[in-house]
Amino acid sequence: MSSPPPIHSGADAAQIASTCASLKITTTEFAELQKRATAAKATAYCRYSRFRVGATLLCADEAGDVVYVPGANVENASYPVGTCAERVAFGTAVTSGIKTFRAIAVATDISPPASPCGMCRQFIREFCTMETPVIMFDKNSDYAVLTVEQLLPMSFGPDALPPPGAPGY
Repeated sequence: MSSPPPIHSGADAAQIASTCASLKITTTEFAELQKRATAAKATAYCRYSRFRVGATLLCADEAGDVVYVPGANVENASYPVGTCAERVAFGTAVTSGIKTFRAIAVATDISPPASPCGMCRQFIREFCTMETPVIMFDKNSDYAVLTVEQLLPMSFGPDALPPPGAPGY
């Protein structure tokens, strides 16, 4: 079993700057991801679990402009039918024509930060590169960062499928 990722202080400007440099995002983009993922929690419909999750995707539109796409968890009386914040955000982005994802932020009301669930990890894998960073914020704005590859090693993705029309399929 691997060790958990380091937790960084959300109040340490030097650490945030170092994180941003390694992720190839600006400190402004980082701050927006944190602010928007945290704000998205307020829109969560989680009357059964009472576990609010907000997510925000840092994207680029067709013109290359920065776009932020939020999502929040939406539960259902048939408990396993709910949709996680990450999947809400990706569904919104994809159906809006966005196909370039630079980073993902997830915010929860617990500490330490929580990572995306297994189903969300597979969903993220569908649309992101293995190097895409997932920034996880806790209730204190402290954070951990893992790449898609670190969250889902030896993953199965669209590149593993035969091309449409391939013989035998």
